[in-house]
Amino acid sequence: MDEPVPSHYITPKIALFTCVEDPENHLKSFMTHMILSGGSNAVQCKVFMSMFTGTTLQWFSGIPDGHITSFPQFSRMFKEQFSANKVNPQRLCDLFNVRQSEGESLKSYLNRLYAVLVRLQT
Repeated sequence: MDEPVPSHYITPKIALFTCVEDPENHLKSFMTHMILSGGSNAVQCKVFMSMFTGTTLQWFSGIPDGHITSFPQFSRMFKEQFSANKVNPQRLCDLFNVRQSEGESLKSYLNRLYAVLVRLQT
């Protein structure tokens, strides 16, 4: 991964990974930006690691030099490390857990219920 980032390469604006996001979704977003902006395997690795902060940066700093040899390997390591952040898909039975709280307006309750329904459809 000693290939330098080309001087003409414009790094896309990608959100930092702060350990609260779903790693799968973060990688999908990253790869979408990489497809649009181009970039070799080495550039993908370098741009990806530039999005790390806090715990993610500490994890990355603990990886021995030369251990990462490709972006597919790097992304697998990332997903494995942060798999606990993966968002579990909603299930139809989750609708039964949405209850109106005491003192909650009907509008607020229906908005929360609707949000669960939307997540079920995605």
